[in-house]
Amino acid sequence: MAEPQLSVRSAKAIEIAHRLSRRERRTIADVVERALEEYEARGGDREPIELFLARLAENAVDIDLLEVIGQRHGPYLGPDFSGPEYDFP
Repeated sequence: MAEPQLSVRSAKAIEIAHRLSRRERRTIADVVERALEEYEARGGDREPIELFLARLAENAVDIDLLEVIGQRHGPYLGPDFSGPEYDFP
């Protein structure tokens, strides 16, 4: 019976899996399984999203982005053709 297959759309992920498979002389399934197990094992070290958002809210500064953009940008005036290099006879 054929083994179930995992479809991956990322060309980079496929290329890395093939490279590791050749280097370690393992099947791609073994490489992917080991990588996913390692990722799952390290997952407990992550900060929960609720704590991250709370920490972000503590240090956040409320700014008006439209005001900031308005201070730094004006209307586009087009190219400047006033220089001597644009004087044509």
